[in-house]
Amino acid sequence: MPFSDRVSAAWRWLGLEGVVLLAAFLCDLAVVVPAAVDPIGPRGRDLLLLPGMIVLGACALWARTRPAAAVFAGAATLFASTFLIRVTYAAAYTTLLSNVSLSETVAGVELVFFCVRRVRWPEAVIGTGTLVLGGLFATVYRRGSDRFGMSDTMLVGLVLLVVTVAAALHLRRSHAPRKDSALRNLVREQWPLIGGLSLPLFFELYQLLHTDVRSLPVLLLSIAAAATTIYATRRPLRAGIALAAVIFATAPALYIASSEYLRGFGVLPFTEIVAGIVVVILLVRHVEPKRAWATIGLLSVTVAFTTLAGLATGRSRLGLADARDLVVGAVLVLGIAIACGLYFRARDSERRKVVEAAVADAQNSERMALARELHDLVAHHVTGIIVQAQAAKVIADQNPKVALEVIERIEAAGTEAMTAMRRLVGSMRAGAEAVTDQATMDLEADLRRLVEAAHTGVPVEAEVRVPKDLPQEVARSALRLVQESLTNTGKHAAGATRVCVLAEVRDGELHIRVADDGRRVAARPAGGSGGYGLVGMRERVELLHGRLAAGPAPDGGWVVEAWLPVEEDA
Repeated sequence: MPFSDRVSAAWRWLGLEGVVLLAAFLCDLAVVVPAAVDPIGPRGRDLLLLPGMIVLGACALWARTRPAAAVFAGAATLFASTFLIRVTYAAAYTTLLSNVSLSETVAGVELVFFCVRRVRWPEAVIGTGTLVLGGLFATVYRRGSDRFGMSDTMLVGLVLLVVTVAAALHLRRSHAPRKDSALRNLVREQWPLIGGLSLPLFFELYQLLHTDVRSLPVLLLSIAAAATTIYATRRPLRAGIALAAVIFATAPALYIASSEYLRGFGVLPFTEIVAGIVVVILLVRHVEPKRAWATIGLLSVTVAFTTLAGLATGRSRLGLADARDLVVGAVLVLGIAIACGLYFRARDSERRKVVEAAVADAQNSERMALARELHDLVAHHVTGIIVQAQAAKVIADQNPKVALEVIERIEAAGTEAMTAMRRLVGSMRAGAEAVTDQATMDLEADLRRLVEAAHTGVPVEAEVRVPKDLPQEVARSALRLVQESLTNTGKHAAGATRVCVLAEVRDGELHIRVADDGRRVAARPAGGSGGYGLVGMRERVELLHGRLAAGPAPDGGWVVEAWLPVEEDA
């Protein structure tokens, strides 16, 4: 399997919960790795926090298939990692819960969610309680910054637990199939984007936890920007205008935010920058250029306003002296986003043309197949009717009794034609292949029946030596070739006294030969000639990679020969 396919398969396997967990782990890495190499404490000691994060994350992914076992394994992992941190004097750090990392918090939430949703009540209660005890043990027994008091940790943990259990109970409550809401469909379709946006949101959350509540409006606006970006996959124009409003509202929110919070990034929050890039790509990709450029201009104006407002206040780590560099960087990022949007737009256009061409080819192939079936089937029956009607007209005055018998045969032939037409229409309405009358599993019986029922006015001799296990396409095409050849004999072979039909398998090929001893006339044949008989036969043979020869015989008459491969590899 190519490397790109393996990456795509792994990405699909992760799913929404896996991508969010990965984003939280990357956020933890951004904190743990620098702390492991700083001059405070032994170098590399903080890396001992990673094994617990990794194993607990693996338990959360395992919970998708075995939630009962995974939740107990997750609780055991919390106890074991806590002992490891305590024994090695590693410094645990605080996010939402005291001394518990972000990835461990996210993994715990997912473990509780899957356990409550899918496990029987006694096991769910015991498993959730054991995991909660493991979390409490970690917050109390680990050594870390302990920025939050026990009361704060208990409150945040209780809120997380209640929200997670409520969401799991809501999904557990009814197992009956129900119509999915637009929001559920949007989340199911756009989970990679949701997971990608969770990474900058986690970074901003970590930044907020090290400041005060004044920075909370900025985080809420970043969440709104992320939600607007997800909505942009459905309505990019409305989402672009909404994102401009969010960025505009960020200016006063940054003014009242903590200066320590602002030092974590330049002027705009990370999430809003990512959201702006994604929305610009979607605008260029899906919206007509005039509206797209107008919305992109509005976004650019709001970004410039918020950036200048942040620089003018002097509360950011950047100043007005950095405005030139910010403009160059913003133009560069905007250009990259527009180029990506144009690339996706061109790819969509090319893919649409390929699909349209494929649909047109399929429709054309279906029309040609139906045209061949109609020509071979209807022309065969109608030609027989016309030939017999002409004969009845000639002998009506001389022998009315014989003419009456001919008329009865005309009636029978008309009934056969009507039956064949009904079968053909039935197969077309069912959407199946045009497997019409006389296309059965026994080609020899089909050919003999066709020869006996032929209404060409000329005796037909048949020599058929074919096995019963011929491929269906080969047998059906052979039957149609003989049928069309007999029809042409009745229409064109003036003065013919006999027709010879040969069908046999030699050297891995089905050899079909239909020969008459008549002469070709320039007069209009019975029933007219559409000119598609030989064309249809040639198309049938080419589809099976066979050979076809049709023309006058050396000693007079007309010969049609076809060789159709019957081997599987052919």
